[in-house]
Amino acid sequence: MKLLQTDSPAGQQAIATLLSRGGVSLGTVQATVAEMLEAVRSEGDTALRSYAERFDKLAAGSALRVTEAETQAAWNALNPALQTALETAAGQIRSFAERQLPQSWAFEPIPGLVTGQIVRAIDAVGCYVPGGRHPLPSTMLMTVIPAQVAGVGRIVVVSPNPAPETLATAHLLGVTEFYRIGGAHAVAALAYGTATIPAVNKIVGPGNLYVTAAKRQVSSEGSCAIDMLAGPTEIVVASNRGTPEGIASDLVAQAEHDPNAVAVFVTTQADLAAAVLAETDRRAAVNPVAAEALAANGVILVAATPEEARELTNRLAPEHLTVDENDDLSWVRNAGSVFVGEHSPQPMGDYISGPNHTLPTGGLATLRGGLSVNDFIKLITVQQYTPEALAQLGPSAVTLANAEGLLGHAEAIQTRLRRMA
Repeated sequence: MKLLQTDSPAGQQAIATLLSRGGVSLGTVQATVAEMLEAVRSEGDTALRSYAERFDKLAAGSALRVTEAETQAAWNALNPALQTALETAAGQIRSFAERQLPQSWAFEPIPGLVTGQIVRAIDAVGCYVPGGRHPLPSTMLMTVIPAQVAGVGRIVVVSPNPAPETLATAHLLGVTEFYRIGGAHAVAALAYGTATIPAVNKIVGPGNLYVTAAKRQVSSEGSCAIDMLAGPTEIVVASNRGTPEGIASDLVAQAEHDPNAVAVFVTTQADLAAAVLAETDRRAAVNPVAAEALAANGVILVAATPEEARELTNRLAPEHLTVDENDDLSWVRNAGSVFVGEHSPQPMGDYISGPNHTLPTGGLATLRGGLSVNDFIKLITVQQYTPEALAQLGPSAVTLANAEGLLGHAEAIQTRLRRMA
């Protein structure tokens, strides 16, 4: 990692680089992705199977769909301790999602007018569970459970060459529609549909550049909604009182996700900065992926004042943010998920706390929070007038319609008003 003063030329350059990091660089793969999407759209299962055999280690002639017998066998073979851990995590995530779920409501702003909202789930969603460097059953928990809590009728999981842990988690959650595919071709199947895989309304979950580029294209063309464009993992620790061991361990933990991960420590304490640098270097020495990420995208920034450190943290809008104490939440404006205090290691949020670990990256935390039950629902507004309420508000609506030159709008209201006279 680099240790820099925020007001130094090198510090200013590092900050500028971090602020311009954007989401993800998709240009290098977009042409290939577009070709794959079109192939699956036009050729359906033929192209899908060809890509799955080429990229997903799908054996020739084997089924795309995972059977319930396979997932149950994987669960039965799982270490009991891991079974218990998955059950505990699932319970935590489900409880949190249930508290997040918005409610239907109605109220009467004036006598005779009832307005409100009803909550309805999206009909069908696709949950993408990566299957690359590490098996990620936690991502299945984080994507499937909020959809279940929302009441989604059809939940489809796709995961390339799924690991036993991922198969077992599908059984735990009762997932019955699961396909052993990944990459841009899996996104295409979910968005456009094939003979084997009917299309869904929305795709959620993280993936590599190809997956992200595919999600962007199907979303931009209106074929399918998505949650967000996920880039490499990010961590910011904003602390003046944390321990070098705790801060360094979190930086290394998030950096080991990806060689392109971004890891930043912001502080006003030069002594703490130096201690964290030494401890991070020591811990990363035995973690090659983290060492690569920290060398490329790791920086410690020493600010002149707490106010400067706080403002910088909000400008960075990190995916994961650690702060010293609960009072710090008052100044946090932009972050995907916040961890408070020395005893809240960030990996707890990756697995078991309950809040979702699918979080905005690349500065997207200025616009939205992490994946939640809200990504799987629609809020439908409702309004109902009695004659008395229409008589009270109708004339003002007619005036507004006439001012906009929408005479048909005005007439639709006046028709009712005349009948009531």
